[in-house]
Amino acid sequence: MFGAGHSFVFSQCKISMMEQIKETVQFLNQKGIHSPKVGVILGSGLGKLVKEIDVEVSIDYEEIPNFPVSTVEFHKGHLLYGSMNGVKVLAMQGRFHYYEGYSLQEITFPVRVMKLLGVENLLISNAGGALNLDYHKGSIMLITDHINLLPGNPLMGPNNDDLGPRFPDMSAPYDTGLNEKMIKIAEDQGVTLHRGVYVAVPGPNLETRAEYRFLRRIGADVVGMSTIPEVIVANHMNLPCVAVSVVTDECDPDNLEKVKIDDIIATAARAEIDLIKLFGTLIKTL
Repeated sequence: MFGAGHSFVFSQCKISMMEQIKETVQFLNQKGIHSPKVGVILGSGLGKLVKEIDVEVSIDYEEIPNFPVSTVEFHKGHLLYGSMNGVKVLAMQGRFHYYEGYSLQEITFPVRVMKLLGVENLLISNAGGALNLDYHKGSIMLITDHINLLPGNPLMGPNNDDLGPRFPDMSAPYDTGLNEKMIKIAEDQGVTLHRGVYVAVPGPNLETRAEYRFLRRIGADVVGMSTIPEVIVANHMNLPCVAVSVVTDECDPDNLEKVKIDDIIATAARAEIDLIKLFGTLIKTL
């Protein structure tokens, strides 16, 4: 289930974690991946962005030492390195989720690898359900803050001071400068870009009507099952990040309809056209 037949279990020893990260970085260097400037994590149904990348290296996750393997059928499970708009990028075509059975440390391992490879900015996308009823299917929300309802935290356990501080600040988890650039790009491109709060829940089931009411009441605009662990680790390592949610369904508890995953993926694919415009232009500026 894990990359290159490795048993992926973080010990409580910080040296072991660093050894695993360095082993993976060395493997990727040997495969021709050197000094990517931008890291990209693509969410559910959001894989077409890779067609905009002039790919030089493509590696299946299962070949990479210490990497988890995506178990969700619509997550491809490829690490892609190449150029996009003249900038070296490293893209994860498929991510990992808590509901797949991975620990939060395993989910965020690739972010640590990206940082040590040289990534300077991290772009994240996900598919989510609209709690804010002013948002409609196919629209995009820039995440300005989040609420973490996943059990645990990827920074639990002994801290590795070589990676980041014991108590990282989270007053602005999404980089203000990158957010401002995204807003300006959206205005210039004529793309409607909502701004709001993302909440992550464990999944894999979708929420009940009462749960949707609760999540909206605590201040969330969009709900999903990912992203926040990666953002926490990025902040821990001082890696600026920007994240967007593609709204794939509307979570109106008073008019709730059954949701089909195929419909969610299809909606994400349609909305990805605007996402590609935003990310592509942003990458050009980095």
